[in-house]
Amino acid sequence: MNFSLYIAKRYSVSFSKSTAINIITIIASLGIVVSTMALFVVLSGFSGLRDFSLSFINQMDPDVKVTSLTGKKITLTPKQLAALEKAPEVAHFSKVIEERVLFSFNSKQEVAYVKGVDSNYIKVASIDQKLYTGQWLQPNTNQAVAGYGIAEKLSVGLYDFNSALEVFVPKPGKGNLDSKNAFNQAELTPVGIYAISDELDRKFIYTDLGMAQEILQFPPNVCTALEFKIAPNHTESQLVSFLDTLFEGKVQIKNRAQLNESLYRMLNTENMAVYLIFTLVIIVALFNLVGALIMIILEKKNNLLTLYNIGVQIQDLKRIFLFQGLLLTVVGGIIGILLGIGLVFLQLHYNLVMITATMAYPVRFEFINIGIVLGTIFILGLLASLIASSRVSKKFIIN
Repeated sequence: MNFSLYIAKRYSVSFSKSTAINIITIIASLGIVVSTMALFVVLSGFSGLRDFSLSFINQMDPDVKVTSLTGKKITLTPKQLAALEKAPEVAHFSKVIEERVLFSFNSKQEVAYVKGVDSNYIKVASIDQKLYTGQWLQPNTNQAVAGYGIAEKLSVGLYDFNSALEVFVPKPGKGNLDSKNAFNQAELTPVGIYAISDELDRKFIYTDLGMAQEILQFPPNVCTALEFKIAPNHTESQLVSFLDTLFEGKVQIKNRAQLNESLYRMLNTENMAVYLIFTLVIIVALFNLVGALIMIILEKKNNLLTLYNIGVQIQDLKRIFLFQGLLLTVVGGIIGILLGIGLVFLQLHYNLVMITATMAYPVRFEFINIGIVLGTIFILGLLASLIASSRVSKKFIIN
């Protein structure tokens, strides 16, 4: 095997007598370099886009969210509340009420979710950092923070004391109700507007937990969800295990990925599709490698016959071109990776490609992408080299 590798190195660094073979080999090597660089740059770009997309939901969603398995309400006992406050796995937790209601402002109406939150909420989800204008809620007030989309639809302004933002919630009960008494009604004062994404900006209007409990006629110990931030030095699985034990398996516990399952599935599918498309590009580039190796084998036929006559086995002769193909693939792959890393860092530091005048195209350097690209190019290069080296046989050498 050492003999085969030595000959393969000699063939790889020396030029052929045929100009056509040299050109084809150079084209094959450049194809490997460029396709490897392209795959790494695209995967890095997609990693950046993934982080950019998830940054929106990370502002809204907690690390872990607990909801009821039956119905909408969670009733917290004093014992459970005390356990949550003392739990080492919990950095912060917030009681939350979410309900679909009707909002009205100056004869304009919109159905959206009211989300009542307590003072701990911004410690669990840092939505206050995404305020477009205004300020966050003050506890025990009728203040509200609306999404940019809802505020635009209702033409809501901040601190408008002449026109109140009204919220209407159907009263619980059975039988026919007088239309005038069919709804619980409250007036809110918008003090802030958040802007995250079109979908989220049209979904929620935040208000104080006490206000939401009053509108929905919930007792103080009742909420629709509990949202958690995991304590440092503790894992998600530890928190989930603690919560499952505390609530005796009667609640549904979801992490951030499970809360946005469709988004994560879409991102993973897109990532796989991009990877497969650019893997096809590498396969096409490696066809050139197969062709170059076969032409080298044809050119070196007399040399192979000499080696065979002095006792070199056919398998060792095949390994010469197998190693030559692998050497070209690995060297080209490493050069392509280095060029790709250079482009990624240039984009990170100098913003070469811009989406808007103020926003650079997001990219992220990840070592796992290096492993994926090198693994892909090595496996495909090995297959291409095996196909080409299989051309070497006793019949081919002797005839």
